[in-house]
Amino acid sequence: MYHSGQRRLQDEFASAPLADRLYERLRHDRFTDADKAFIEALPFFFLATADAEGRPDCSYKGGDPGFVRILAPDRLVFPDYDGNGMFRSLGNVEVNPHVGLLFLGVGPKPARLRVNGAARVLRDDPRMAQWPGAQLLVEVSPRDIFPNCPRYIPELELKAPSPYVPQADAPPLEPAWKSFSIFSDVVPPRR
Repeated sequence: MYHSGQRRLQDEFASAPLADRLYERLRHDRFTDADKAFIEALPFFFLATADAEGRPDCSYKGGDPGFVRILAPDRLVFPDYDGNGMFRSLGNVEVNPHVGLLFLGVGPKPARLRVNGAARVLRDDPRMAQWPGAQLLVEVSPRDIFPNCPRYIPELELKAPSPYVPQADAPPLEPAWKSFSIFSDVVPPRR
């Protein structure tokens, strides 16, 4: 779990024994029932990817609670919804499957869970119908799952879901920027 750069810093700060204990006691490679409950209750997470040369990118992914699903102890799936069309994250997955997901629970009991693993983009998957508005699915096989200390997470309050989250019984709400004259002539139709 730790490479030489991480080990050098652990040695410099005398934290290698703690890092090893955290690995031994908390790191796992299969989702637990508690992981599933935590992840599926959240309306967002952060996705880190890198291109073929290793240049990183980080993206916010959001939806209704339950939009990320643990389908098996070794399988996490989430939808890709219509966005700005740049496909930075999923394009990176196409050339480099290594991903990092950070799940963040806010409120009076903050929590963090990291999932590192390999992802693949799924097209025309029959499960896509389970996510209204999904244009693709992303499937992640975990390598390392581990909690992080939440002590620096401020107490935030989630007030309302985004009105842009796709709903089965409503047409999608388009963001205003897609109608701006500088973009409107190149915005592709929704799939």
